[in-house]
Amino acid sequence: MDINNLPKIELHCHLDGSLRVETVIELAQKDNIELDSYDYKEVKKMLSIDENCSSLDEYLEKFDLPNKVLQSKENLRRAAYELLEDAAKENIKYIEVRFAPIFHVKEGLRLNEVIQSVIDGIRDAEKKYEIKGNVIISCIRGLDLKHVFDSIEAGAQFIGQGVVAIDLAATEKEDFAYEYIEAMKLAKEKGFRVTIHAGETGFGKNVRDAINLLGAERIGHGVFIYNDKEAYELVKEKGITLEMCPKSNIDTKAVNIYDNHPIYKYHKDNIKVNISTDNRMVSNINLNEETSNVIKTFNVTLDEYKKIYINSVNAAFCSEETKKELLRFI
Repeated sequence: MDINNLPKIELHCHLDGSLRVETVIELAQKDNIELDSYDYKEVKKMLSIDENCSSLDEYLEKFDLPNKVLQSKENLRRAAYELLEDAAKENIKYIEVRFAPIFHVKEGLRLNEVIQSVIDGIRDAEKKYEIKGNVIISCIRGLDLKHVFDSIEAGAQFIGQGVVAIDLAATEKEDFAYEYIEAMKLAKEKGFRVTIHAGETGFGKNVRDAINLLGAERIGHGVFIYNDKEAYELVKEKGITLEMCPKSNIDTKAVNIYDNHPIYKYHKDNIKVNISTDNRMVSNINLNEETSNVIKTFNVTLDEYKKIYINSVNAAFCSEETKKELLRFI
């Protein structure tokens, strides 16, 4: 199977976790951001984890530097463009780029300016490459609730113009969903689709809550639905797509090796799964590599891959017209 020639759909990719090393160096120098070193290898160590990463919390520390360099419209636009450029070279036909606008206002940008800049970068790439993209607004668990409502209000201005969904990300605690019921209700009223990071770090129950309490239509990761029977059955019955990122889950120690990742078991049990990278730079992975790893580990057939692709297209938060285009590629 020629992996590069397979069309791909990426539904779970964080902008700030996917910057090029050379871009971070260039932007840091341009903006006079002091780093311990500007050497390529040293900066890559600052941006990506190694095999000694012990948890999701440690993994998330790698976002500090990217967010320092993403504090201007120009830099945000460039980062979004380059992400889609990289994706297009992997034959990704559609990508949903997620990021938390609240992280990019430290130098005076407004939330709506942050969002517009990322959309502009995506549109720049669409003009040059055979790829389409949209934005998912991430809100950060652990920060004050006000930023969630502020992000919803700012993002709502761009519904139908590049923004498609809302997300809750970062550290996962048990029963987190209750705090966000009103916010997600407002988001849905304003036209956002909903995807929630849940079941990434051991709490299968959180997936159930994300669906029942927050209206999640897709789940980011969902690895641990196997330890909550109700969550498992709910995902299966409702046809909820799990945005799965095996390498990231290995990095955060949710699983230890590809062979033990549940993605293929879920697929074989008719649970809808999507293969994504999560954070290309933090996890040292691109979608060609991730797709290849999954196919080789589980001996995925072409027909099985087609099913995953079609399910991913159907789960995408894009227009029906775009979905028809994407289905032609398979």
